[in-house]
Amino acid sequence: MAELHKGLEGVIAAETKVSSIIDSQLTYAGYDIDDLAENALFEEVVFLLWNYRLPTKDELNKLQEKLYEYAKLDQKVYEHFEDYATDDVHPMTALRTSVSYIAHFDENAESETDEEKLERAIRIQAKMASLVTSFERVRQGKEPVYPKQGLCYAANFLYMLRGEEPTDIEVEAFNKALVLHADHELNASAFTARCAVSSLSDMYSGIVAAVGSLKGPLHGGANERVMNMLSEIHSVDEVEPYIDNKLKNKEKIMGFGHRVYKDGDPRAKYLKTMSKKITDETGQKHLYDISVAIEDLMKERTGIIANVDFYSATVYHSMDIPHDLFTPIFAVSRSAGWLAHIFEQYRDNRIMRPRAQYIGETNRKYLPIEER
Repeated sequence: MAELHKGLEGVIAAETKVSSIIDSQLTYAGYDIDDLAENALFEEVVFLLWNYRLPTKDELNKLQEKLYEYAKLDQKVYEHFEDYATDDVHPMTALRTSVSYIAHFDENAESETDEEKLERAIRIQAKMASLVTSFERVRQGKEPVYPKQGLCYAANFLYMLRGEEPTDIEVEAFNKALVLHADHELNASAFTARCAVSSLSDMYSGIVAAVGSLKGPLHGGANERVMNMLSEIHSVDEVEPYIDNKLKNKEKIMGFGHRVYKDGDPRAKYLKTMSKKITDETGQKHLYDISVAIEDLMKERTGIIANVDFYSATVYHSMDIPHDLFTPIFAVSRSAGWLAHIFEQYRDNRIMRPRAQYIGETNRKYLPIEER
């Protein structure tokens, strides 16, 4: 038997051209995340992850047109939300169900040509935003808002969520968040997606599986937990006793540390900057100040540095996005990476079949039920 690696830490399970993390630096298909965060539209990143190159102007325009065209859901899907769009159902649970449901309306859900797979991926990416925003609208007792032609993906998400066009700073912040979350090498949900389709299951099954993996607080659910923490701290003066009490009780402080980054998460600085800008614009500067105080104290007390989840929480909150939508937004972005990994798995597939080290009892004999 091979050596046991709990959590598969340090185990290389796939080859990829999608993204890399080398010496604490994240790249997408060879492009530094700093370069992309400062310059790229999310749609450009989608194309990059799927094709390992940036699109031409014509290719970008065609992708944007298709993302707009495919964003509208079948009317039965909108009606379907009415069955479970309540505060008792977590939006990630709803997303997991609805991604599976939209497969029923895709006539080519099982087709296998490369061209059909690409069109299916565009449909899925387009509809992810509509699923999250429509669920929230129905949950509020409002009519879903259809996408608006001419808006970029980030702007359309906010438009469909709120029914009004977002400000420039909101679009900038949300686009950066989508870019920064689009992929992250072989994380838990990307690995789950690859495992699911390694049996040659369909693309929708891979995305449903990935959504289920992302739902957990140790993965995508972290930023929602960050906002819950910030909601309990009302001023900078409360930060030190709050954090010290958490550390004393050995409670996990969400939004800090990362298994693959030893020198800090390279994505965090961009959302920290956007957090400052957007909290200033919306009159919620105290949230940024509290966040900085927590970050400084955690570095002083533990040496652990904030990750991308920490400041994304205040960015989303400042745009008046419900806290339990933070993880579904992560899924909207990360779908681009999941689909890229699914493409790779299909192209060079071997079914995932690791081994387990048995630690239970041995040499046991069956006894008739009367003798047990």
